[in-house]
Amino acid sequence: MKPLSADQIRGNWATLVVPWTETDALDLDRLSLEIDALIRCQVDGIYSHGTAGEFHTQTEDEFDQVCGLLAARCNAAGMPFQLGVSHMSAQISLERLKRVLPLQPSAVQVILPDWFPLTEEESIRFLARMAETASGVGLVLYNPPHAKRVLRPAQIGRLAAAVPSLIGLKTAGGDDAWFAEMRERIPQLSVFVPGHLLASGFQQGAHGAYSNVACLNPAATQTWTDLMRTDLPAAFEIESRLRAFMSQHIAPFITERKYCNAACDRLLCQIGGWADVGATMRWPYRSIPAAEAARLRPIAAEMLPEFVSLTPTA
Repeated sequence: MKPLSADQIRGNWATLVVPWTETDALDLDRLSLEIDALIRCQVDGIYSHGTAGEFHTQTEDEFDQVCGLLAARCNAAGMPFQLGVSHMSAQISLERLKRVLPLQPSAVQVILPDWFPLTEEESIRFLARMAETASGVGLVLYNPPHAKRVLRPAQIGRLAAAVPSLIGLKTAGGDDAWFAEMRERIPQLSVFVPGHLLASGFQQGAHGAYSNVACLNPAATQTWTDLMRTDLPAAFEIESRLRAFMSQHIAPFITERKYCNAACDRLLCQIGGWADVGATMRWPYRSIPAAEAARLRPIAAEMLPEFVSLTPTA
């Protein structure tokens, strides 16, 4: 695969949720089936080692195995893919980047190392070294709401001006003022917002989602994403139901019961039933019991019939 430019990174990118065995080991057999299912769904792209992929829990050998498997499947199928090389350590992130380049990713995702938050000057130094090492493969900055330093579009714009290989941003977005600042300050970047807010984001100038909704059903999410280009009012109607389901039935696991975000992404996969990723989070993170997916599936099927069936396929 050739590296993608900013204007080629668009649409619905599905995250790879890593299955674990009962003994807390990487389950490559189920991971392989998951990748094959995503490719069959013809999503716009697949990415590994985001929060849902639990990049922060994997050994370097496990990281290499996941990247190698995803790259082999995607390169064979002509499916665009991004590899997350994020780590809390800049040194480990750099070494991960060096090892994945022979796999020919479409782009790589990074976080700013944040055990001690970087200054703007230090952020530029970090990204510049990563860009130099990447040798033409674009960088996508993952700046989630739980980052120690959540950056405004103006700050991202200064990073992008200093490091032209920064071609994309994964962000939670914001209000109308945030999007106006985005359009003014970082028009050259591919900006991705949360999946369940994609129609609104699309209207405001965002370009896609590294999508939590694709965890629920990647094929239906692709259909919804395509609909935004032809019938935005219909896409907004679907978004209103997605927002309601997420706020009423998924967000409380985070805000009230204090599960991590990745546990909710895994729960969405179980509700959708399109792949067998299991309910188990890797130690020490808590797993949402599988019974919760069974409880929520009929609710989701009623609220989101385009996305959820009462008879899971996996």
